[in-house]
Amino acid sequence: MTNDLPGAGEQVLLAGLGNPGPRYAGNRHNVGFMVLDELASRVGGKFKAHKGGAEVLEGRLGGRKVVLAKPRSYMNLSGGPLVGTARFYKIDASGLVVIHDELDVDYGSLRLKLGGGDNGHNGLRSVTKSFGTKDYFRVRFGVGRPPGRMDAADFVLKDFSTTERRELPLTVDRCADAVEELLARGLTAAQNAFHGS
Repeated sequence: MTNDLPGAGEQVLLAGLGNPGPRYAGNRHNVGFMVLDELASRVGGKFKAHKGGAEVLEGRLGGRKVVLAKPRSYMNLSGGPLVGTARFYKIDASGLVVIHDELDVDYGSLRLKLGGGDNGHNGLRSVTKSFGTKDYFRVRFGVGRPPGRMDAADFVLKDFSTTERRELPLTVDRCADAVEELLARGLTAAQNAFHGS
């Protein structure tokens, strides 16, 4: 797939990964949901339960028609609700943009890419399996590596530190900007604009 711009069709599916419920809301693993909430505020609407298994919101961003989707399942089962939602809206994997936490990117940094492995991320593994391809866009929100010998799975299920929380709204906002840039101008332009910062 060589297209720099998400989606051959009319609409793009913006999928934020996270775990449902207040217990997980502030976790590092839930930055995908946080970014989707920011994008929803820009669209100007509220998420509604959809029969595909996700909370969805339709609108326009970056000059494109979008469907924002937050799976109602746990992280490691994200693929099912997303593929159900994609089928309903007739969006294939080329129109899928997944926003997720990334351990191998420093906190506060963003990386955008097309395709690649799951790097041990259970949400991405589920999405890849459900869609039957690795070729979808990813917006990777850096959460950094766990300190000392802390297990990565424990680290991502903890809330951000006090210091990190001070920067979090700004980084979530920048990540939402990166998604809009990807939609409007394509992957290369978004990488050039956001990888350096």
